[in-house]
Amino acid sequence: MRFRHLGRSGLKISEITYGNWLTHGSQVASETATRCVQAALDAGITTFDTADTYANTRAEEVLGQALAGQRRESLEIFTKVYFPTGPKGPNDTGLSRKHILESINGSLRRLGTDYVDLYQAHRYDYATPLEETMQAFADVVRSGKALYIGVSEWTPEQLRAGHALARDLGIQLISSQPQYSMVWRVIEEKVIPTCEDLGISQIVWSPVAQGVLTGKYHPGQAAPEGSRASDAKGGQQMISGLLGNEELLRRVQGLRPVAEELDLSMAQLAVAWVLQNRNVAAALIGASRPEQVAENVAASGVEIPAELMTRIDEVLGDEVVRDPQHTYDISPKERLV
Repeated sequence: MRFRHLGRSGLKISEITYGNWLTHGSQVASETATRCVQAALDAGITTFDTADTYANTRAEEVLGQALAGQRRESLEIFTKVYFPTGPKGPNDTGLSRKHILESINGSLRRLGTDYVDLYQAHRYDYATPLEETMQAFADVVRSGKALYIGVSEWTPEQLRAGHALARDLGIQLISSQPQYSMVWRVIEEKVIPTCEDLGISQIVWSPVAQGVLTGKYHPGQAAPEGSRASDAKGGQQMISGLLGNEELLRRVQGLRPVAEELDLSMAQLAVAWVLQNRNVAAALIGASRPEQVAENVAASGVEIPAELMTRIDEVLGDEVVRDPQHTYDISPKERLV
């Protein structure tokens, strides 16, 4: 396992980071989740990412139980705040001071730890003044409940404004968590250059595009039994749009010769691809089976030659989504309830 600095900070994280969105507390049983976490630890992963909204707080509980007994100083534990939790009342969502300060306490209790290494704004909150949000985050850091601050799916303008306020408040905003993969590159034009300028790294989610880049889905064929596309609890709704694009599925199959040339599986190629970007600190992987962890970890340290990176672009062609407007579009403009 290789490790990378997170932003312009001294914190290093495993470049393959274990995330439990759509799995712990929903898709897989707690016993299986614990086995997956143990497989991650055995493979050298030290960084674990979750959020209070995953399975309506249950995912944090499962991760905390799975990590119980581990040396806390040897782990980097990340969580997030923004989306509705609990009974989903008017203040059980967003990035108000009230919700942030109450949410960090709940997350720490469920995770079984005194602090998280990174506390992230899961989206931008248009209903709360940014100054209020950043002051609350600063108070979380000063209280020792979080070491660093990060965000997820913020636009370049939001990143600059948040980073400036964090600096004025004496805290470090060091990470951005966007979707990024061979076929979803909306952060490349604006978000990444902004983050490079500010000293912010990317922790990218869905590097295998909800499983599409594993090559298991073929145009004109039903989704394999047991796959994410056949599991209502495992992200079936999110992947449906990709599966409806038969040209994309056809082009993905064209990546097999590239993977074979590198002696990689299709999933390993996809994870290795995002790690070629110097602004990416880590690729988030999930797992419903321990063996999936071992497969994805093999992407750590892989160097893809420039000519193969070019070939990947040629194979995927116009099926790659690049419009930076999608970063703005993904955040709700009103609080969810």
